[in-house]
Amino acid sequence: MSEMWDWFPIVFFPLKLLVLGTGMFFAIKWHRDQEKKK
Repeated sequence: MSEMWDWFPIVFFPLKLLVLGTGMFFAIKWHRDQEKKK
């Protein structure tokens, strides 16, 4: 069990950054698409 918790933060933090980055990218992309429609 302890071994799993050793690598968990190493995997979790890049994954969280990737999800946040993707979310921000799509939010900006959606806003730009909305501006084009107006």
